[in-house]
Amino acid sequence: MRTLLQHSIERLLADAVTPDLLRAAEGGAWPTDLWAKIEELGLPLAAVPEDLGGAGASWTDIFVVIRACGAAAAPTPLPEAILANSLLAAAGLESPESGPIVFAAGLADAPLAAVPWGRHARWLALHDTQAGQIALHSLARARIVPDNNVAGEPRDTVTLAAGSLVAGAATSAATDAVMLGGAMLRSAQMAGALGRLTEISADYANERVQFGRPIGKFQAVQQQLAVLATQAAAAVSASEAAFLMATPCADLVTTASAKAVSGEAAGKGAGIAHAVFGAIGFTHEHSLHFLTRRLWAWRGEYGSDAFWADRLGRTLAARGGDGLWPLVTAALCGDQDR
Repeated sequence: MRTLLQHSIERLLADAVTPDLLRAAEGGAWPTDLWAKIEELGLPLAAVPEDLGGAGASWTDIFVVIRACGAAAAPTPLPEAILANSLLAAAGLESPESGPIVFAAGLADAPLAAVPWGRHARWLALHDTQAGQIALHSLARARIVPDNNVAGEPRDTVTLAAGSLVAGAATSAATDAVMLGGAMLRSAQMAGALGRLTEISADYANERVQFGRPIGKFQAVQQQLAVLATQAAAAVSASEAAFLMATPCADLVTTASAKAVSGEAAGKGAGIAHAVFGAIGFTHEHSLHFLTRRLWAWRGEYGSDAFWADRLGRTLAARGGDGLWPLVTAALCGDQDR
């Protein structure tokens, strides 16, 4: 399943996601053809069990899909759709047959801030933490106040219309399930973007000639590229561990670690890439910014690296010396009661 998903998404995004498509998306255009192909492959339903019409893939399988979206800077809410449909399935609700779906936490009768891709979505999976309910809402008549993150991705304020409720059910999900799930997604997207950043930085360093030889031959540049590769590898390892332990909901310890590690790596990695590319990397015409601006944006979404490092530290400290090792190994032993 994992290999099939990886080949499908990487082939699709390699062909479809071009600089022109990304510029158009940042200008407000919706990539209709790309989303149609994504739905044709059944990717939004990847995490939904087969008895509810999905593929029944594990989060470990899905990791490669989310990472690929980050590497390509894909201008669609596929990561959000996968998590939204997973939230619905966990509550026993069927996913809509078609149309972009995103997620949020909050109250149905109050504005929902920073909803990813809200203006383009047709459906919303809402986690009402006060009522302990997951609900599917139609966004057909919702009031949208558009906004964007620093990468130009829609992060809109959504006010649901009266009568938007399609279905709802009680859920046992933790009150911070949406924030944890969002942090898990962003950690994998950052890992993918950092991996791609490493590739294009190394390629450029071997092509750019200065003082009679490629700048990649200079020891100082080589050292910086090695640091970039190390940061990318750390982000992949940490984020993949979070997906491994998501059974089916995001695990606090591994997700906090993943977001903290990936966020710190994003800051360091983007800085190194721009240093390698020099002045050309700061121009809008060059494609480097499609990755670095997303790294900067994703680093702060669903909790910064500092936020998650603090929460992780408090969680570990609360368990004390005797409780540290059992907490770290609990997921491996199948104990998700944290």
